[in-house]
Amino acid sequence: MEHTYIIGEIGQNHNGSVDIAKLIVDLVSRPVREETFGIDLKPMDAVKMTKRDLGEELTDSQMNRPYDSPNSFGRTYGEHRAFLELDDQAHLEVYRHAKERGLDFVETLCSPGCLSLLKLFTPDFLKVASRDLTNLPLLAAMAETKIPIILSTGMAGRRELDDALEVITRYHSQISILHCVSQYPTRPENLNLRTIAYLQKHYGQYRIGFSDHTIGIAAPVVAVGMGARIIEKHITIDRRMKGTDQLGSLGPDGVNRMIRDIRVAEMWMGREELYIDPAVSAARVKLERSIATKVALGAGDIVTEDKIHMLSPGDGYKWADRESVIGRRVKCRIPKNEIIYPCDLEP
Repeated sequence: MEHTYIIGEIGQNHNGSVDIAKLIVDLVSRPVREETFGIDLKPMDAVKMTKRDLGEELTDSQMNRPYDSPNSFGRTYGEHRAFLELDDQAHLEVYRHAKERGLDFVETLCSPGCLSLLKLFTPDFLKVASRDLTNLPLLAAMAETKIPIILSTGMAGRRELDDALEVITRYHSQISILHCVSQYPTRPENLNLRTIAYLQKHYGQYRIGFSDHTIGIAAPVVAVGMGARIIEKHITIDRRMKGTDQLGSLGPDGVNRMIRDIRVAEMWMGREELYIDPAVSAARVKLERSIATKVALGAGDIVTEDKIHMLSPGDGYKWADRESVIGRRVKCRIPKNEIIYPCDLEP
């Protein structure tokens, strides 16, 4: 199976701290090992940050509204957002840290003003948040950079997706589309992972994936089994930290388990063929059944169907081969309930 591209989303889980953002990068880049079989697994492929320009974010009335919440970092929503916003230089610092750890870097840009970031570095991908899929001027500005784009469909139907693709493909077609449900956390009955199959059928010229907002790690693994080639998941160093996204994110243990299960699932998928794997040879000999004597047979006896049945081990004749046994003469005594081997029968 093709390697699954896994993105650890930092989002606002850095709580306004470059150091916390770097710790999340370190978490994402940790080696992962499957202990039972002793397999070293590839860690995540990328981290994702989000850049906002608060002058292009919300109306003045929304920015000035009181924000009285246990997760608030400011008296108003604007102050809260300003506290959580890292400047361009801070994003550059996290970008460099990710590159030192061997990770790709994905950047969500939330307005045209955020493209100032690209004067400092070039992300491997630009991400369009679900809420901005209909922000066609922003999509045009991002696509004009020719940097590969990842779209999330969390608030979109087919018309919105088609409109977005029409704008982006004027400039390039290096596009990935992620099934997403913008509900935090997403209720089980709302996830509809079959949308992945729909996207593969109707938009298969692009890379299809899944941006997950469910609790736990099962949904990304199922999505990989359905053919998702990108997985995106919120990551934090501590789910108990202050912040609206922390509780719905994966902490250190969850990150390790999700990566382990996705990488193992890639190996599970194998190839589209029915075959006997060499790894089961020993079990096959031990557990399968072969033609055996139901009664003791003496030298010169003729094997008949009423004198045989099936017993383990499986290294003798199979029932489908019984015509090679029935009617043959026994060369030497075979006790009851023992396998009949070719060397026991006369030619």
